Amino acid sequence: MSLLLSILIWIIFGGISGLIASSLAGEGARINGWMNVGLGIIGAILGGVIFNLFGEPGVTGFNLYSFLVAIIGAILVLVIARLFSR
Repeated sequence: MSLLLSILIWIIFGGISGLIASSLAGEGARINGWMNVGLGIIGAILGGVIFNLFGEPGVTGFNLYSFLVAIIGAILVLVIARLFSR
């Protein structure tokens, strides 16, 4: 798989996980599409780091486990953003 295709897949992956996380956290209507992509990508990174700190594998590839890690990380990003925006 080419690098460009891999990046495109991860952007889609980030967008979907960010959309789900923002909907679960009640922020769905207030966040636009590009913010969802960024939220999902940052969430995947944060979720991976946190899971690694607890001895679990982080994002392991394009699979359901990594998708759940990204959603959990994106929800944490939203919670942290809410704390700083108030």
